Amino acid sequence: MQLLQVGPTFPKTPFLISKSSPNGGVVGILSSKKLSLLYDTNHSLASSHRHERCKWASLNQSISSSISTKAASVDAGAPAISPVTAEKDVLAALSEIIDPDFGTDIVSCGFVKDMNIDESMGEVSFRLELTTPACPVKDMFEEKANEVVAKLPWVKNVNVTMSAQPAKPVFAEQVPMGLRTISNIVAVSSCKGGVGKSTVAVNLAFTLAGMGARVGIFDADVYGPSLPTMVSPENRLLEMNPEKRTIIPVDYLGVKLVSFGFAGEGRAIMRGPMVSGVINQLLTTAEWGELDYLVIDMPPGTGDIHLTLCQVVPLSAAVIVTTPQKLSFIDVAKGVRMFSKLKVPCIAVVENMCHFDADGKRHYPFGRGSGSQLSASGDSGIPEVVADPQGEVSKTFQELGVCVVQQCAKIRQQVSTAVTYDKSIKAIRVKVPDSDDEFLLHPATVRRNDRSAQSVDEWTGEQKLKYNDVPEDIEPEDIRPMGNYAVSIDWPDGFCQIAPYDQLQTIERLVDVPQPAPV
Repeated sequence: MQLLQVGPTFPKTPFLISKSSPNGGVVGILSSKKLSLLYDTNHSLASSHRHERCKWASLNQSISSSISTKAASVDAGAPAISPVTAEKDVLAALSEIIDPDFGTDIVSCGFVKDMNIDESMGEVSFRLELTTPACPVKDMFEEKANEVVAKLPWVKNVNVTMSAQPAKPVFAEQVPMGLRTISNIVAVSSCKGGVGKSTVAVNLAFTLAGMGARVGIFDADVYGPSLPTMVSPENRLLEMNPEKRTIIPVDYLGVKLVSFGFAGEGRAIMRGPMVSGVINQLLTTAEWGELDYLVIDMPPGTGDIHLTLCQVVPLSAAVIVTTPQKLSFIDVAKGVRMFSKLKVPCIAVVENMCHFDADGKRHYPFGRGSGSQLSASGDSGIPEVVADPQGEVSKTFQELGVCVVQQCAKIRQQVSTAVTYDKSIKAIRVKVPDSDDEFLLHPATVRRNDRSAQSVDEWTGEQKLKYNDVPEDIEPEDIRPMGNYAVSIDWPDGFCQIAPYDQLQTIERLVDVPQPAPV
């Protein structure tokens, strides 16, 4: 299996292609051109897949390191070295390690933490903190860090430890309490039934768990929950914590599971508004704990449940599942448009049930394509990646898992740094995700362009906020991401402004950039 060129995540989509599995199926991720035209399977691969970037921090983030130094005595004949020089030597050596995706060194990225140097003994210890424990290149980082620091002439011993940040979303304040310790929420959607969406969701979740991540699965299909059929936990009933009035998820091989099918009700017979309420309750009141990834198995279609989830939950990204059939592909395109309007980036499209091998021949029941049949272990109660971790299907999901980890990390970095306030020039910097266009806005101009009901009469369209109501020297107190589509700006007058990226792009920009204010 190979990874095609990984492009921008917000609207363009990177995909994978795979080989056939032992049972005759193949699963793969398609070229982004597949969104408008079925991709030619003979198309040459754009590039081999790149390793995942495990932590994306602001390039301006300072290194949080605690340097302790000890006695100044040195071995006979060895040159004396000061604590400051020792620190610079170590950081310079670590700066040689470049992130494979963005070409930025690990020091500038803020990976290095808790540095401790005993220059008299030649001992150096530090920690490399990753965003996710599922980082595929964490072993490479550890090996290279040991290697480059050990080359320093005065260093005799190097101790590198690896860790990961506590799980939390980029914008924790804007999400329900039960989801504030989840770093990434990935929706797996098909917009059409019977294409293997649930199989992909379950196997993706257990692949991420196998990579070292803390993972949960939420089955959002109340009418026909699939999770109880696809996994076989010992305890098959959700429990209620009477004190906290929260739901305790079912556990299977370390992965937390919540499904209406585990509620003892089987499948629901109810109207849409009631379903949305049940989904909201199951998702937001579950005791998920700290999770690196929560995989949501979305129901078919693009209806109320999808809109409810996209509004209640800060979805990091979406993975779309389809088959080679034209009808299925039409539904996929509709689903991609839905996520696009909700500013949820589609990071992969899995084409399923493409062909099977029988009697030494390959058959394409739905026409030529580059997907696969992947439902062999769907009904056994054991995910395929657990039943056969070394098989071709597992390798495909390993590639998909790396793709998901990589793209979620990129999205977190892009969203967290999209809008910032530069105090030195008293201007708001805007770099909309997946855009190379960076521009400056005057804070007062942004405040005056608020379109909420407090600033504009909803019935008449009359501007209630007058020009002179906003001081020319006003400065934002805090700017926070709000989903993938906007930022929340706190102003000194107590007003909290929601500013969508689309609106910020239309505001008058600063042309004459002011000189940095004296420090």
